[in-house]
Amino acid sequence: MPMSAKERVKNPRILIVTPEITYLPEGMGNLAGKMSAKAGGMADVSASLVQALHRLGADVHVALPHYRRMFHVETAQLVSEELRKYKSHLPDERIHLAEDRCFYYRDTVYSQGDGNVKLALAFQREVINNIIPHVQPDLIHCNDWMTGLIPAAARRQGIPCLFTVHNIHTHKLTLAQIEDAGIDAAEFWMNLYYGRPPFNYFESRDTNPVDLQASGVFGAHFINTVSPTFLQEIVNGWHSFIPDSIRNEIRNKANAGCAAGILNAPDSADNPATDDKIPFKYGPENHREAKRQNKLALQHALGLEENPDVPLFFWPSRLDPVQKGPQLLTDITFRFLDKYGAQGAQIAVIANGPYQQPFWDIQNFHGIHRRLAVHNFDGRLSQLGFAASDFTLMPSLFEPCGLPQMQAPIYGSLAVVHNTGGLHDTVEPLDWNSSRGNGFVFDTYDSNGLFWAMDQAMAFYQQPLEVKEREIARIMTESLARFNHEACAKEYIKLYEKMLDRPLVKKFDA
Repeated sequence: MPMSAKERVKNPRILIVTPEITYLPEGMGNLAGKMSAKAGGMADVSASLVQALHRLGADVHVALPHYRRMFHVETAQLVSEELRKYKSHLPDERIHLAEDRCFYYRDTVYSQGDGNVKLALAFQREVINNIIPHVQPDLIHCNDWMTGLIPAAARRQGIPCLFTVHNIHTHKLTLAQIEDAGIDAAEFWMNLYYGRPPFNYFESRDTNPVDLQASGVFGAHFINTVSPTFLQEIVNGWHSFIPDSIRNEIRNKANAGCAAGILNAPDSADNPATDDKIPFKYGPENHREAKRQNKLALQHALGLEENPDVPLFFWPSRLDPVQKGPQLLTDITFRFLDKYGAQGAQIAVIANGPYQQPFWDIQNFHGIHRRLAVHNFDGRLSQLGFAASDFTLMPSLFEPCGLPQMQAPIYGSLAVVHNTGGLHDTVEPLDWNSSRGNGFVFDTYDSNGLFWAMDQAMAFYQQPLEVKEREIARIMTESLARFNHEACAKEYIKLYEKMLDRPLVKKFDA
């Protein structure tokens, strides 16, 4: 039931600031149905959180860059009355667009190289100078380095701010560059993080770089990473690629009790019962035959031997040897396929990246094109990979969150993962005798560790049919209930209420 004006006034006002979002619910504003600009998981999390808050009746607002092309808005074709409505700030408008020509004609959220810095400064200029004064929020939720100046400005104004660290990427700018972009950093310069301790504003203005990601963490009242274990790994000194500036600030927040880890979740469309990208739909109760048919469809599409009763391993992640570990698989690909030749084991790689070539070399050298397939990433084919495969491979060296290991068990494909970050938080070793766990986990990050985990997967594959059907149905059911945006949004709402020390929605007597 819609809330009364009295309730809305008394509810805390939340402003979510994000450079990307998948969708916005109806009722948020006159352009809600057009808003979609996605580059990664941040867009899905932002969308689900806004939808959950809106359903709850919370006073939620969203700040976005105005990507006219991606939003399919052509202002030149609007008549005067439509243009006024399009540009107006109606009393109930909840969507606040950062206006700058640098956003209008883009067809992707991010640029290559330094173009992202210009976009980030233009976005933050509009949020700080126009959107925050207009919305007057009680709490601001910022996302990643492209919003890294806003927590400092919020702190200066006494507005509680949550900063979500989705990735560890950052950029550095001087105060002079920030000023030149139209942001009066002199108001909040003391709440930013610098390359060296600043003596005063003028001494630091031209020569002391501001770290945007570290500033977001430093200036925020509370922060979160996108998995609990990745937060602990940062605090405990793991992963040498993490800059000391970001690590130390996250550690400071954690030590002060102002940090949390909240898992992302797969898109709500990731459900084999409703997924239009797969030819044969199914649920936990009828997965076996549908997965066999989907396997035949994938094998046909990739040129693999067409046999629905052979074990199929699927690689869904980009082929990045720095993070994702494809070199662990290439080291053992032929040895593994040779060991399980009698069972006809297959591996399907549907991913882009520099490690495609080693897989092609293995194919050609050993002549195993019918058992090893390598294909460029394709959204439809990737979804079919989850629906067709028995096992999904994610041997990442590190993983801030990860999504494929959560998508896979929803589709009845059990994940084979390295014990790190978000993989640790979402995959537990399968014990089919006691019906516990949902995948296969290895601790030692090398090719032998991965081989061991794939051996465990094959041991499960060779169990009696009734055992496999029972366990896959259980895992699918549990995964659908566990890995969803509603569960993710509930954790963010708890965090908001902790920061505000009051509920998001107050009910009043008539």
